[in-house]
Amino acid sequence: MDLPSLDTSALDKLNAEVTLYQQTHADEVAERIKNADAVLVNKVVLNAKDLAQAEQLRYIGVTATGMNNIDRDYCEQAGITVQNVEGYGTDSVAQHTLTLVLNLATNFVAYQRDVKNQVWSASSHFCLLSHPVVELAGKHAVIVGHGELGKRVERLFKAMGMQVSIAARPGKKDDPRPSLASLLPNADVLSLHCPLTEDTDKLINADALLLMKPTAFLINTARGGLIDEEALYQALKNKQIGGAGLDVLSVEPPPVDHILLKASLPNLLVTPHNAWVGKGARQTLFNSAIAHLSAFLSKTQP
Repeated sequence: MDLPSLDTSALDKLNAEVTLYQQTHADEVAERIKNADAVLVNKVVLNAKDLAQAEQLRYIGVTATGMNNIDRDYCEQAGITVQNVEGYGTDSVAQHTLTLVLNLATNFVAYQRDVKNQVWSASSHFCLLSHPVVELAGKHAVIVGHGELGKRVERLFKAMGMQVSIAARPGKKDDPRPSLASLLPNADVLSLHCPLTEDTDKLINADALLLMKPTAFLINTARGGLIDEEALYQALKNKQIGGAGLDVLSVEPPPVDHILLKASLPNLLVTPHNAWVGKGARQTLFNSAIAHLSAFLSKTQP
């Protein structure tokens, strides 16, 4: 979280002895949590095997929204409270979502590359028209996940004159909203803002991609596992969809031979999971995580 850049004074007010680790690898987890009463983590996986060795542990604070790295079934059985932080990065992630959409729609990267490579300087015309530009006004956006973030993105899309539809929550048969499958054929932009669960794992697979327009843009600032990356690679390579803007991948950091990174796909934009890193968002995240922990400690300590 880059603590040196944040105001961490709230840590000093905790009625607890605090140990900080800049980074924790999988083989270090058990040793580091075994004597802890409370743990704050982000991407560190806490599985049943390691948690079983932490006999004093009663609280896990996840400094993120998603809790898929925590064995919550074990925690429930062991009486361990698991608390996440929601809504901390709404503005930052919504802004990044819009950035990805706009970059794809305007072919921004390609035109910047042309300027850098002096293509504009060599042109006989006052402007370059070599890459298509899409006007988003009047286009149809479909959003999956309509929490605080999804609602903010909806407002931004509508501010640009887009029509917006909200898909039913995956796996919820009693959701009255239209299914994602029914919305995909008419979607110009598909933006994912839902958690990674059993119902959403590889939600965007080969079948879903086949339903999309050849001009449609896929945006993912949620979790990499929502997309079948092999299927997306094939769809982009074959120009089955118009493009994709991703801030997340299924493995992070990704291997150098990751299928979406090893090939140069002109219709793919990838950013390094930094949609959430605006300083304001990180400060809100830190403050909320410490406030949750403080509230728990005040209830459990004499």
